[in-house]
Amino acid sequence: MNEHAAEGAVGRAHPVEEHHPQAPTYIVVAIILTILTAFEIGVFYAPFLQAILVPLLIILAILKFILVAAFYMHLHFDSRVYSGLFLFPLALAALIVFSLMLLFYSLGEHTAL
Repeated sequence: MNEHAAEGAVGRAHPVEEHHPQAPTYIVVAIILTILTAFEIGVFYAPFLQAILVPLLIILAILKFILVAAFYMHLHFDSRVYSGLFLFPLALAALIVFSLMLLFYSLGEHTAL
C-alpha cells in the first residue's frame, strides 16, 4: 500500500465519530425528557384534560421514545440501515398488537350478544 492510500485509509478510519454528539447534547436531551415526564405527570392530574388523557399520554410516550432511540441509541447519527433494522421489526410488532386489539374487540362484541 502506498503512502497516499495509507493516509486516506487512516483519515477515514472513524468518519462517523465526528458526527456523534458530545455531552451537552445528551444533557439537553435529558432535560427535554425530564420536562416531557413532568408534563405527563401534570396531564394525569389536570381534571380538564381527563377527556383526552390516553391519547395525550400516548403521544408524549411516542415523543420520548423517538428522542431516546434517536440520541441514546445513536440512530439519528448512524447509517439509515441501522434505523431500518430497528424500525421494521418495531412496525411489525405494532401491526401485530393492533391486529390483536381489533380481533379481541371484534370477539368481545360477538360474545356480549
